[in-house]
Amino acid sequence: MARQIAVSAVAGAGLEIIFGDFLKMVLKARKNNSQFEPSLKRLEEMLNDMTPNIKRIDSFNRELDQPEQLERLKGLVTKGNDLVSKCSKIHNYNYLKRPIYNKKLLKLEKDIRDHISSVLQLQVVADTKESLHTQNSILVAVKGVSSGVRQSNDQIGKSINGGRVDSSKSYSNTILAGVCSPPLLKVDPVGLEIPLSDLRIKLLNDETSQHIVLSAPGGCGKTTLATALCQQGDVKAFFFSDISDKFKSNILFVNVPKLRNLMIIVKMIFQHKEIESPDFRSEEDAANHLERLFQQIGPDPILLVLDDVWPVSESILDMLKFRIENYKILVTSRYEFRSFGSTYKLKTLNPADAMTLFQKLALPRDQLSYAPDHHILEEMVKWCRGFPLVISVVGKSLCRKSAAEWRKRHRECSKAVSILSDYDKILDCLQSSVEAFNDDVVAKECFMDLGSFPEDQRIPATTLIDMKDANEDDGSYNEHFVTQHDLLRELAIRESNSRSIEHRKRVLLEIIENKIPEWLMEQDQLSIRAKLLSISTDEKFSSSWSTMQAPEVEVLLLNFQTEKFSLPEFIERMNKLKVLVLHNYGFVPAELSNFPLLGSLSNLKRIRLEKVSIPSLFLTSMKWRKLEKMSLVMCNIDQAFNKSTNKISDAFPKLVELTIDYCNDLEELPTGFCDLVLLRKLRITNCHKLLALPEDMGNLLDLEVLRLNSCIELTGLPGSIGRLHKLQILDLSECLSVTELPEQIGQLHDLRKLYMIECSSCELPSSVENLVRLKEVIGDQETAMSWNRFKPCLPSLTIKVHKENNLFDSQSGPTGDKS
Repeated sequence: MARQIAVSAVAGAGLEIIFGDFLKMVLKARKNNSQFEPSLKRLEEMLNDMTPNIKRIDSFNRELDQPEQLERLKGLVTKGNDLVSKCSKIHNYNYLKRPIYNKKLLKLEKDIRDHISSVLQLQVVADTKESLHTQNSILVAVKGVSSGVRQSNDQIGKSINGGRVDSSKSYSNTILAGVCSPPLLKVDPVGLEIPLSDLRIKLLNDETSQHIVLSAPGGCGKTTLATALCQQGDVKAFFFSDISDKFKSNILFVNVPKLRNLMIIVKMIFQHKEIESPDFRSEEDAANHLERLFQQIGPDPILLVLDDVWPVSESILDMLKFRIENYKILVTSRYEFRSFGSTYKLKTLNPADAMTLFQKLALPRDQLSYAPDHHILEEMVKWCRGFPLVISVVGKSLCRKSAAEWRKRHRECSKAVSILSDYDKILDCLQSSVEAFNDDVVAKECFMDLGSFPEDQRIPATTLIDMKDANEDDGSYNEHFVTQHDLLRELAIRESNSRSIEHRKRVLLEIIENKIPEWLMEQDQLSIRAKLLSISTDEKFSSSWSTMQAPEVEVLLLNFQTEKFSLPEFIERMNKLKVLVLHNYGFVPAELSNFPLLGSLSNLKRIRLEKVSIPSLFLTSMKWRKLEKMSLVMCNIDQAFNKSTNKISDAFPKLVELTIDYCNDLEELPTGFCDLVLLRKLRITNCHKLLALPEDMGNLLDLEVLRLNSCIELTGLPGSIGRLHKLQILDLSECLSVTELPEQIGQLHDLRKLYMIECSSCELPSSVENLVRLKEVIGDQETAMSWNRFKPCLPSLTIKVHKENNLFDSQSGPTGDKS
């Protein structure tokens, strides 16, 4: 309703007022969101440049013979308002969409310039009977606009090709821009009003509180409190919007897990500010560069939030102390770090707030099933002892459960003695809720698998699916992620480590600064009988591996951070390995050595490579005889795909599922790609340089799922796509350069679901009326209108409008409030 009112207001207002309001919105967006600073600045400059011409157009409004031109111009401004509003809502958890919205801003700027030029030219024609003086004045204006359009196009071309706002930037700029933005708050911070007020005063008004440590045991809500402090002002009143008003875009929110050193933190901040990061010689050198950066940012206030700091990182805190005016640091930790600054101790929730939170989670208002009596509720809440994390886990585990389940859990509470008196008992309390998974084996196994990943890292949902060797994934989870609270991660690790090393189902190794765990060093030729082996290393790891035998391992995860990484030699003896995940958490794609070892894995069925440079021998000298699924995410693949003379089908004769995501050097698919005739699922997404698909795409006769979303330079689909008679799902969302679908699209007689979000400029051929099995079209409002005219021919079709709020909320799991 509010949007309808706004649109009506635009329709009835003069151009000068409309453009003035739009300019104010752009200025506000620049102030509050640095991710789109270059594009918004250029848009602002264009609006300022066009102001004299807008006034001229407004003055001739009544005499213009084609008022529809003005209405279209107003429509562009309305779209601009919507677009800038969306950009303002993009935070770090969906910064991967940034190139798409940069391109939309560029296109908006060009469309407005071009349309103003065309309107002025129409006015010139309409006013030929006016006085010579008036005519000359208008011609001068037109000349100026035309020159401005040419300059704009030149600037756009230079920007796209030169890198200032390139929608196809290198990985480091495209993927990491915005990574230090404050996360969005995913939970209602019940009972935190007083701590929020106290910390707000310290950050805004107390000049003596330059360095603050927010300290509390794990699970007390430290991250939630810090996140709430950093929220934008349009969330809720008690979030104290003047924190974001004061620090604006200079709130830097950084997680500090055990495996992260100062150089990594500084690189993240440089990337966040879209400044090329130098090669630091040492941590001291990194600190010096950061201090100079902050001095350049000043005198604007700066707030650096360091979340979840451990004692091993205490030296980092001291190195980040700079004598800069209006620079403050907020640390969250289980520890106090007394020498660093003042400590604010966060308490657990009082009984009333604990009950409020528990009831919200365990007994939502829409619940129609069993509700326990107040005595049972009081006992359960008392058992949680005011820890928000424990309340959340226990409450959610009981939501919509039967009376029998409530009574069972209540009996467990009654037996508990002195619960939560120390760290281990907190985990014991959480353990009881995890045991509620016992009836759901898959859920329990997924929870245990989460302990295989490094602390405070986003875990792709598709990786979890691969680890369980599941076949239900249709690609709809590609942009969904999970993060885990460190206490829950520690619980999963404790459970995995509860048995002796020889009898563990999962073996989880964490190597910091080349310090191999003692139990591994003590045993020569250690033999691991586990089914899953996870090894996580930091950026100082030298790839010096211990001798190990792991003949029973079926799933291997190697999590690393170095720019060069050597695969362990014991891999070639893993004869039962089915799933391999190589995940680089560093900044640039890593170079792998010992890559040929993977050729010995005769039973490997699934491989996921994330942020690595794929060598040419990937296709030339290796045969992946049983590989069925391959995922290449944020990889450099040009050398492997297009520098090889071998056919991809010879290297992967059994491949049925292929995902290529955020591989920004992919411009075309390799020769012979369409000879992968067993392919059933193909996802090429977020590849911003891909221009075209092979003409022989129709050879993939078994293809059932084709996702091409966010390939923003892809210009169209080949006509041979009509031969894909088994295709059931097609996703073209945010393929911004696709302006029409081929006539042969109507031959996809088994197509069931079509995604066309942000495809309003794509024309539909009349042949779509032959898609008789099409059940769903998911698109934006404009796309839905295009499909409505075909609905009489497609009685089974449901057209769903994809709301922008859903777009922002469903891209990832909780990234700020760990659960």
